[in-house]
Parts: sequence; C-alpha cells; structure tokens
Amino acid sequence: MTDSASPTPPGERRARRASGRMDPLARLPVFFALAGRRVVLAGGSEAAAWKAELLSAAGARVEVIAPAFCEDLVELAAAPPDGPLLLIARDWSPADLDGAALAIGAIEEDGECARFAEAARRAGVPVNVVDKPAFCDFAFGAIVNRSPLVVGISTDGAAPVFGQAVRAKIEAVIPQGFKRWAEAARSWRPAVSALALSYQGRRGFWERFTRAALETPEAEPTEALRESLLGRAEVERSDTPQGSVALVGAGPGDPELLTLKAVRVLQSADVVLYDDLVAPAVLDVARREARKMLVGKTGYKASCKQDDINALMVSLARQGKRVVRLKGGDPMVFGRAGEEITAARNAGLPVEVVPGITAAQGAASRLTTSLTHRDHARRLQFVTAHARDGKLPRDLDWQALADPAATTVVYMPQRTWGELAGKAMAAGLDPATPAIALFSATRPEERQVPATVATLQAALEAAVADGASGPCLILFGHAIGEAAAFAQPEVAETAQAARG
Repeated sequence: MTDSASPTPPGERRARRASGRMDPLARLPVFFALAGRRVVLAGGSEAAAWKAELLSAAGARVEVIAPAFCEDLVELAAAPPDGPLLLIARDWSPADLDGAALAIGAIEEDGECARFAEAARRAGVPVNVVDKPAFCDFAFGAIVNRSPLVVGISTDGAAPVFGQAVRAKIEAVIPQGFKRWAEAARSWRPAVSALALSYQGRRGFWERFTRAALETPEAEPTEALRESLLGRAEVERSDTPQGSVALVGAGPGDPELLTLKAVRVLQSADVVLYDDLVAPAVLDVARREARKMLVGKTGYKASCKQDDINALMVSLARQGKRVVRLKGGDPMVFGRAGEEITAARNAGLPVEVVPGITAAQGAASRLTTSLTHRDHARRLQFVTAHARDGKLPRDLDWQALADPAATTVVYMPQRTWGELAGKAMAAGLDPATPAIALFSATRPEERQVPATVATLQAALEAAVADGASGPCLILFGHAIGEAAAFAQPEVAETAQAARG
C-alpha cells in the first residue's frame, strides 16, 4: 500500500497486480528458545540420545523418562553439552507433561505414539514423535550449526537423506568463521539499539556489518570495526534518509545466472519493480519483505507506460526506499535503461546499474554454439524488431543484416519476423541461412525452433500453436548452423530443401 503522505503515481494500481506472494509452506520454520525450560523426552534408545543431546545443546532442562537407558544416554547425562539432563527410570505418565515446553517421544509402537501425542496436546504442549510424522506438531530438521547462526532444513519427512545432502552442501559454503561474526552481532546489538537509529539506519549498519563478514569470514570481528560501524551510523543518523535506484539485470530466466552483485542488491531492496519477462524463480532471490510490483511491457497487451514507470520509480525512491528496477536479460540491451537513468538523475537520485546475462548469451549457452565461430562469423550484431509503435523499425541496416559473415540476434521478433526476413532476403541474405527461435531460453519450459531464414516464419507459427510461449529470441547466421539442434535429420532436410 502506498504511504498515505505520498500521492499514488500514475500506473501504480496496474503495477501492483502481481505482488510475488510466497508459495505455500509444508512446515513453518521456527526456532524454540529453550534455555532453562523443561522438556520431557519419553524413551531410552539411541534415537532418544540424539534428541536429548540436541535439546541439552539448546539449553533445555531435559527429563528423560524410560524403564531403561542406552549407554549413550548414560554418558550424555554425565556430561551434557549445556542444559542438565535427568534420567528417570520408569514409564512415562500424562502428568509428566504438565508445564513442559516440549514433549518428545522416542517410541516405536503406534498405539503408544498416539497415546503420547494425545496426552501432550491435552496438556497444551507441542509434541514430536521421532520418525512418526503423523503424530508430530513440529519436526526436527537437519541442522547447520554456527550458533548463534543456525540453519534448519526440512523436507517435511518426505526425504530425510535428501535433507542431509542439502545440509552438507550448506556446510560446505558457510565458513566456520561465521560463528564468530554471529556472536559479534549478538553482542553488538545493544550498542546499535542505543543509538535509536531509524529503520533505514539500522539496515545500513547491519548491511555494512554483513558485507565485512562476507568479505573476511575467517577474520575476527574487531573492536576497531565495531567503533567504525557505530561511528558511521551515528553520523548518518541526522541525515534525511535518501532513496536510490538500481537497474539490475535478471538474466534470461535461470536464477543461477544472476551475478553475485545482483543477488546482493536484490536482498537489500525495499521495492522491486520487475518486468513481465523476469522469471518467478529470480524474484524468489529478492528480500522476502520487499514489495514486488509488476511494471513494464507485456508484449502487445495492456502495459504500464514508460513515463508511469519512471514516475513510480522516482516517487518510491524519494520516500527513502531502495528501489530495484529488475529487467530481463541485461538492462543496457534493449531495456529502456537510458530513459530510467535520466529520470533518476533528473530527480537527484543516486543510480547504479548491475549488468546481467543478456538473452543472446543465455541462448548461445543453451545451444552450446559460439556466436563468433571463426569459421563462420566476423561480426556479431544485436537488433530489435520492435519499434516504439510496435512495428518493424524503419531504419534497420539491411545490408548489414544480409552479411553472410555476421551472426545476428533479433530481440522482440515474434510479430515482425516475417517482414524482417523478407526484406533481409531482398537485400541479399541467403534464404538457406540457418536460423533458430528460442522461447523462454534457459528456463525449464525452454523451446527451440530450428529452421532457416526462409522457413522460420512457418515454424514459429506452428510452435506457437503447439504451446510455445515466453520471451522469444531469434538468431541467424552460418555460425548458428553449428548448434546441436541442426544435427536433427528433419532440420537438415528443411535446410536442404530451402537451398533448392
């Protein structure tokens, strides 16, 4: 919702028709504060020992109730990791659960599991029965421990081994030194709170702290760094919060093609203004709390006007927000970046550009083809087939498009390709030149349509009728003939027929 003190810029209502809501969660990830609290654990097996160790490590007072205890439990009770662990040699009873913070059952028989779960719920205590999801109010996930930084992973009981594999991956990329940084964050927080910073000021402090941690994860967070960060926050406290604009390239669709800087900027955004060409998986990378607003062009459909987008972007940044203008591909390649940069500068706003993998590069990677293969191409040219009025631009260089030593990439070609191909062939382009259209390049739904310059129009129409959709890009030139798609017999026959 727009701040009440600011007028709603034109186009905002349409811009917000898609808000990037969160997908459904199988489980809500929560972290219990158990230090000094009583937890009841029914069972004396090795499975019970693992849960008892985990609970003690979290500071709980663990009461383990069972007729007998495995050796691991006896050893653990003698030297618990943190909270005390008491072994009570008898069967559990419902009265044991009264006042407990959690109830954990390491129980095998289903009837007993059901009795334990029912007793816990009657006592108002969250319950977990080990390896019995049907009786659980919550689950223990796989854990990456850099306490106080703790990462929990859950597969909702569907595939524990898969969860462990994910944990191993995360372990490999989170340095052990992050433990020291997380401890520093906890100990520095009171000093940050004492400064009474604005929301933006607190965010700025912790972003600078995080940047230092990421750049030197194994270094010790020093007192000098603490004073430097606090000093800068105090100086900035009296300044009026200033918003900013960042034009960020989302790449062609695969979120793994985002640059590290793009990820960092997205995760610090207050608002993300994104184009229809941006894949949903890329939006998931943005900070969860950020407002995500669909703007931009939607290909021959009702769309926000560019002036409205500029006005919305400037209005939000003037409210002190960090605005990310997220564009498919690279913002500087047929992305209307120039107009938006000018609007931000005219408003006196700081603006930066984070480049992205442009659609041509993504397409080439999927085709595993060099666009500048030295046997076939001396030039690489990008052109748009879509002018301001939606028609084929009138000032295209037809001699350049007919050059047999060039590889040409045509952006936004779907409605005008037939006219472009006809004029290029009239200018001398060989009709048998290999050409290929890619829909949704690098995305799971990607569709490749190989043909020749002369036959691609019919192939495009057939592909669209067959369900091909998403951003479309066309590449043509003799270097494109090296693509694996052209090794298919039916494509080779099409090319041969075109040669006559």
